[in-house]
Amino acid sequence: MNQEEVKEEQKQEETQADTPETEAEAAEETQTEAAAEVPAQAEEEEALQTKYMRLMADFQNYKRRAEKEKGDIYAYANEKIVVELLTVMDNFERALQHEAADEGFAEGMKMIFKQLTGVLEKAGLEEIKAEGEDFDPNFHNAVMTEDNAEFESGKVTEVLQKGYLLNKKVIRPSMVKVNN
Repeated sequence: MNQEEVKEEQKQEETQADTPETEAEAAEETQTEAAAEVPAQAEEEEALQTKYMRLMADFQNYKRRAEKEKGDIYAYANEKIVVELLTVMDNFERALQHEAADEGFAEGMKMIFKQLTGVLEKAGLEEIKAEGEDFDPNFHNAVMTEDNAEFESGKVTEVLQKGYLLNKKVIRPSMVKVNN
């Protein structure tokens, strides 16, 4: 063999000897890079998962809020007209308290009033019970006080104007007289 062939053979041996170290080093570097990428990927995935969960929670809250608003709209859509009809009902009750010369007419008016109250009750209207009850400022509006031995202190002695609830919401408090 000549010198060139010897040198070339030595280079090949060195290359072959270096190759396992280089491959081992390359594999080790790849593992190190992969190990460095794994926590970074895990953190990114966790951040995305957290973001997704918050977005889902926000969407669920939005859906609940929208459903509640929709229900409130249906429940209280009639509130304005019902409030206006309350004065008609008050006048109707006052008219029925007076004696009529014609019994048939009075009976017919009572039936019409009963029908009107039935329709309003189906719409969610409910009378606030007041006379003899404890005074509650959430449901009663005290316009007068009196000393009445028949009632305990703080009890409603007389209802001056009936109060009403529409779907459990006070649309008109009862105007009452309260015992001292």
